[in-house]
Amino acid sequence: MAAPLFIATERFDPSDGEKWRTYCEWAKIPGLIEVVSLDSLLCKRLLKEFRDEDWDHIVCDDFRVDYFYHLDYLRQRLNDVSRRNILGVYRNPKVHIAVAPAADDFDFIGYDLIEEQTQISALTNCGGFPDVFRNEELNRFGLINSIDRADEIRHLLAERYPEEPHAQCEMYALWRLNERQ
Repeated sequence: MAAPLFIATERFDPSDGEKWRTYCEWAKIPGLIEVVSLDSLLCKRLLKEFRDEDWDHIVCDDFRVDYFYHLDYLRQRLNDVSRRNILGVYRNPKVHIAVAPAADDFDFIGYDLIEEQTQISALTNCGGFPDVFRNEELNRFGLINSIDRADEIRHLLAERYPEEPHAQCEMYALWRLNERQ
């Protein structure tokens, strides 16, 4: 089993007002209550500047410099930040990983398909690919619940849209840390 990585993103939900309403009108994802994604445009990264000591904890390959190896370090760095999502993720798992990424209180919330160079989600930020998946398949966070279906969508996107950069995705299993906000 691959080691989990951790990332902190801004929340994107109805409390974002007009930005949320505009997004929901465009995306047309039924039942959406919050976008929880690795998409860097919808769920912006919380750490804007890195300290020298951060580099001992950061993944430094494949466009993943916002991902950390150590949950405790990331939490300490964001101690004073509210409205956050701390996510534990597994990149390209072969099977569903039923074990939370850390001993803390994490819930599995679904699978995201991310084009890594731009950190764009093919599920929530590309306008849809109706011949590959229906928006009704996305859960209340804009994710796919099943690893088999997420993997199928990933392969169909690459096959049917070979020239579309956002269709060339990596699959991430997302777990969200339960925190009192």
